[in-house]
Amino acid sequence: MSPSPVSSTPILRRTLIWSAVATGILAVIAGGVGYIVAQSQGLVSGLLGVLLAALFLAITGISILVANRWYGEPLYVQLFFAIVLGGWLLKLGIFFLVMVLISGQPWIHPTVFIFSFVAGVLMSLVIDAVTLMKMRLPVVSDASLPTEVPEDRAPGAANSTPEGGSAS
Repeated sequence: MSPSPVSSTPILRRTLIWSAVATGILAVIAGGVGYIVAQSQGLVSGLLGVLLAALFLAITGISILVANRWYGEPLYVQLFFAIVLGGWLLKLGIFFLVMVLISGQPWIHPTVFIFSFVAGVLMSLVIDAVTLMKMRLPVVSDASLPTEVPEDRAPGAANSTPEGGSAS
């Protein structure tokens, strides 16, 4: 495995960095609002909701970055989709496990948890959209074009020089 030449790698890294910074800020806000609403239950619920949203959304970006390390290998497409699908299945499993474990717990305030989780998801979506709109990603990023197509020459022009004279 060599370093990834895939042009989406810097975009994904930037998105993960900005999401981590915004998650920290949103965790402080959600924890504070949760504490005001429901004291320690609200604090824990606000922090847990934001952190779970950040974890679930980071798994996709990280799985794509890991999969991009195999770019250029013969099985790249299969490995890419296997890794990304595995990340999605991991998220689904963690989500169901967490929801089963925390449902009905006395230390969770459901309203604060749901609002902080949704706020975390919306924050990440906004960061993804802004980052993708501001990044300059070529439409055809990993292709090389030919320098000249022999069939594009006019008939009889093969023996002449560019100045219009003959090549003899």
